[in-house]
Amino acid sequence: MERAAAQCVQWLLQHKGGFNRYTIICGKGNNGGDGLAIGRLLQERGIEVVIYILEFGHLGSTDFQVNLQRLHDRHIQPHFIQTESGFPQLAPTDLVIDALFGSGLNRPLDGLAAALVNHLNAQGVPIISIDVPSGMLLEESSAQGPVIRAGHTLSFQNTKMAFLLPENGAFTGQVHVLDIGLHKGFSENAPYTLIDQKLVGTIYKSRSPFGHKGNFGHVLMVGGATGKMGAMVLSAKAALRAGAGLVSVLVPRIGYFVVQTAVPEAMCMTEAGEEKLTEFNIESFRYEAIGIGPGMGTAAETQKGFSTLLSNLEYPVVLDADALNCLAQQPTLLSTLPKGSILTPHQKEFERLFGICENDFARIQLAQEMARQYGLYIILKGHHSLVAAPDGQAFFNSTGNAGMATGGSGDVLTGILTSLLGQGYTSLHACILGVYLHGLAGDIGVQQLSEEALVAGDIVAHLGAAFRQIRSQA
Repeated sequence: MERAAAQCVQWLLQHKGGFNRYTIICGKGNNGGDGLAIGRLLQERGIEVVIYILEFGHLGSTDFQVNLQRLHDRHIQPHFIQTESGFPQLAPTDLVIDALFGSGLNRPLDGLAAALVNHLNAQGVPIISIDVPSGMLLEESSAQGPVIRAGHTLSFQNTKMAFLLPENGAFTGQVHVLDIGLHKGFSENAPYTLIDQKLVGTIYKSRSPFGHKGNFGHVLMVGGATGKMGAMVLSAKAALRAGAGLVSVLVPRIGYFVVQTAVPEAMCMTEAGEEKLTEFNIESFRYEAIGIGPGMGTAAETQKGFSTLLSNLEYPVVLDADALNCLAQQPTLLSTLPKGSILTPHQKEFERLFGICENDFARIQLAQEMARQYGLYIILKGHHSLVAAPDGQAFFNSTGNAGMATGGSGDVLTGILTSLLGQGYTSLHACILGVYLHGLAGDIGVQQLSEEALVAGDIVAHLGAAFRQIRSQA
């Protein structure tokens, strides 16, 4: 607790100096103990501190009581909140430090605690939460009770899964994970793995100097329809930039000149359908990997041909966009997919496939269940994309930004994943490396262009820089 408090104080002094007063709101558990220790350390540095303790009529945790005694020894007298009349009145120049309830909370707030959280949220002053925003539950949705809306959250040692979910973004603000020297085994008990540079470095395979295009896979991208050929252009370009030795594209006849002009490095095939795919005549043995769906449409003829194609595949494929929508309209096809195939739905596509979920926690659990049931890898796309594996493992991506919320970004990911499968990466490693590489290229692009200006083609354009960064740190 002393190390945690010292790290928090160091962060506060570096990033949040200049406030007239620090108002610290404590519970009586260990989170409150952190708050008391932070207050003491700030006061020792000559900073004005006011401490409030939410009173429950019983002793606090052992560590809380130790830190309370240390305050008394320094003649620091906290204010005890027993009714709403004791709530702090805050000035615009105050900084509030929330140390009410930490990660041990297991039920929504109610009563005086709920009223205090609502009061603090309504004051319009900056709030920094310690460990987690008070009221947030870590293993289920927090929607049933009030939660502190922090501008920053100072957490410890590892990113908590709840911080990676969209529904909690409004409460955590910017999350800063502080190293407080916990034992290595602490992180090994996490219910998920964070996809970071270290993990990706163990997966990435550098090229042999004697390699040739036949060593890096021949992949096929399937899709396209009238008005949607751009999706195929993006996915084909991404497959090439992600390292595939050869890329072929199967599109309806209307897309031939589009692909030949926009992606001259790819080989283009067409079939009988003029404006949409209908027959899917594919000699699958010719390819190391196939990606299906970008811009494909869901016409009846397309769905029929798609169903026939799936029944003839013998190795994992990547399914995205309209391939997922076709699956949703023919759910029995899920059981025909080759084991180890990769599905890449965004939230709406996921709901069409597997049903509506009440919250992000339920959606993650369902994704894991479906991955196990069908032997698939499901990439649930979002700010921190989830990779749900058939063996129950869950991975959250650490790269990416809001600028990537733009049309075509998913088509780029499809091309990347197909390319990596074709180069011999396992389905799991293709998912992990693929989402990280996709997000990293977007992060590099944003540094040059801004979140507002980034488009899907920019992600493709920055894949080279992303690979260089991965390789330099592998």
